[in-house]
Amino acid sequence: MSEFAWLTRVYWEDTDAGGVVYYANYLKFLERARTEWLRARGLSQWQIANEHAVLFTVVDVEIRYRKAARLDDELRVTCVPRPEGRVTVWFDQQIRRGDELLAEAAVRVACVQAATFRPCAVPDFIAKEFR
Repeated sequence: MSEFAWLTRVYWEDTDAGGVVYYANYLKFLERARTEWLRARGLSQWQIANEHAVLFTVVDVEIRYRKAARLDDELRVTCVPRPEGRVTVWFDQQIRRGDELLAEAAVRVACVQAATFRPCAVPDFIAKEFR
């Protein structure tokens, strides 16, 4: 699967008192890139939840922080899905400022039924996007 990239900028509310991105906010950047990955394929979280009654929930995150992002930096956030069975998928992700690697992560996402939060198979129309 090819790499998907989403560009964003670091805003004041993303930083701590020193103008450095607060560590937990890197997870927000990663989440938004996965959402934009879906959107680039003509899918939306709302549509999937309301029309197909399934949700995606993060069940595991491995992240390594390499360098700090700072106020006003333009970031390139990437993701590459790596399916794992019928219910879960790993997303290999990176956050870069130009050529500098700032953070890298592996995020495991599970598909669940919206009504019960019980695990279920990723619908075929989404699973085909992982191939």
